[in-house]
Amino acid sequence: MEVIQKKGYYYLKHSYRKGKQVITKERYLGKSIPANIDKIRFDFQREIKKELYDRLNRIKNNYMKEGKKYPVSVKKEVLVDFSVNFTYNTNAIEGSVITKDETEDIIKRKIAPNKPIRDIQETIRHSKTFLKILNEKRDLSQSMLLRWHKEIFDDSKHDIAGKLRDYNVRVGDYRCPDWQDIRELMTEFFKWYKENKNKDHPVELAAMAHCKFVKIHPFGDGNGRIARLIVNFILSKKRFPLIIIEYKNRRSYYKALEKADRDEYEFTKYFVRRYLRTFREYLQ
Repeated sequence: MEVIQKKGYYYLKHSYRKGKQVITKERYLGKSIPANIDKIRFDFQREIKKELYDRLNRIKNNYMKEGKKYPVSVKKEVLVDFSVNFTYNTNAIEGSVITKDETEDIIKRKIAPNKPIRDIQETIRHSKTFLKILNEKRDLSQSMLLRWHKEIFDDSKHDIAGKLRDYNVRVGDYRCPDWQDIRELMTEFFKWYKENKNKDHPVELAAMAHCKFVKIHPFGDGNGRIARLIVNFILSKKRFPLIIIEYKNRRSYYKALEKADRDEYEFTKYFVRRYLRTFREYLQ
């Protein structure tokens, strides 16, 4: 969404693709940009995205309706199964050699395969941390993220576990922010979150939080896993179904993150499309 000028008058312009058609909508602003442009932009975006938000909310409502049918014991089993699948995929994206079946053995039956001890430790700790955060009463904070990171990596990477990095890193062609800027960037991140957590749609909020966090890259390792935990923490808080970025779909995920280097909303668009495809059964 951008502000444009035509013949001395200002407009808000938004273009989006619907099927093969590109649809453009504009809102008149006047001869000058209004002081409350942020509110106008927000209201205009809500109006444009009403159909999308209705679909996302229908997913939530049907998901919650279905969930009420299950006994507590069944819900616990479903959650453990989700933990297995989530833990396998999020760790595999980061290079873990533990298979899906081995992840299930580790989490459900406490059977460890003949694989690197580091991968086994991170499998156990990730699953425990994920299940714990679903019962977290407090809202997202830096101390919370530091705790998650320490809980996951304290066995395998004790020297960096639960600590903001104090050195510079690169991820492929992306040069992460200077370590000396990390604390300020994290302060800005949580300020953004606080300002938008009750304004943005929860699915878009989760996507944008993931994108912003990964761009900061505050930890020496494990940023992707923490980002994906943030996503499901936000969705859980807002009672939306949780999502897994699957290892087999990692290339489209990486591509969306690369595009986000130029425009953060590119990742949000990718994430929303993925979310709608994942839960299309709840749109029936």
